[in-house]
Order: sequence, then structure tokens, then C-alpha cells
Amino acid sequence: MRIAGGLLAVVLLLGATACSTQDETRATPAAVTSPTAGTASPPAESLTPLQRQALPNVPGKTFTSAIVDFPPGAHALPHRHGDAFVYAYVLEGTVRSQVDDQPVTTFGPGKSWVEQPGAHHVRTENTSSTQPAKLLVVFVADTGDELKIDDPHR
Repeated sequence: MRIAGGLLAVVLLLGATACSTQDETRATPAAVTSPTAGTASPPAESLTPLQRQALPNVPGKTFTSAIVDFPPGAHALPHRHGDAFVYAYVLEGTVRSQVDDQPVTTFGPGKSWVEQPGAHHVRTENTSSTQPAKLLVVFVADTGDELKIDDPHR
């Protein structure tokens, strides 16, 4: 039942992002990755925006949805999402995550977590060295704010 509820949430979110309105500002799908060429570092995640929409009933706030792909063995640098509220839902694979001083938690398909505004995401990694992982991530942020700010020095 829990998986069905999570899948329903994803379907509703994806359906909502597929709708078009006059006020919509469509994000151009583009992969955003951290450079790793020529280094021994594991691969980084990539983010592909799906939808960006100003919230008509919350002036100054924007809803953004994106797919985050983690190749096998990939991890994200420690980072913050500014004052955004973040919802992450695992579509495939397994991801290990730690936000602020909370315990490290492993999430599989159908599992999700939230990050409060100002949270420090200190760990996000694909647990598999052979299989990719994929997240649907939703941000509610101040209009114009960067959605991810790397903090490699923690």
C-alpha cells in the first residue's frame, strides 16, 4: 500500500508538471554535472529539470521538478538548497542519504524524504557500483534562487 501511495504521488507530480499554463516557464532539459574527467573521483550525479512554475497563490515562490540520475558508484558533493523545501522520491536503484546531523539512511524505490529550508545535505550516493539510481526531486524555492549550492568542505 505504501508503494502504491508513493507511485500515485509520482504520477500526480509528473502529471502536474506535464500540464501547461500561460504563466509557465518551461525549463530546458539539460544535464548539470560536476566535472570528473581525468580524476580518480567517482562519477557525479546529473540533474535534468522537468518543470518550473511560479506558484500563483504564493508570491515569490517557484515549484521546480527534476530528475536526478546517479550512475553506478556516483555521489553528490555536500550541498545545500538555500531556503528551498525539497522532496526527493526514489524512482529506481538505492540511494544513501544524510541530512544535517540525522542518521545516514538508505532509500530504495518508492521511498522518499524531505529536506527543510536551510538543511545541509552532507551525503547522497548511489549504493551500487553496477546499477544506476534515479530520483524525482521537487523544490519549492524563492523565485530566482539557485537550487543546489555545493559545499565540498562541509
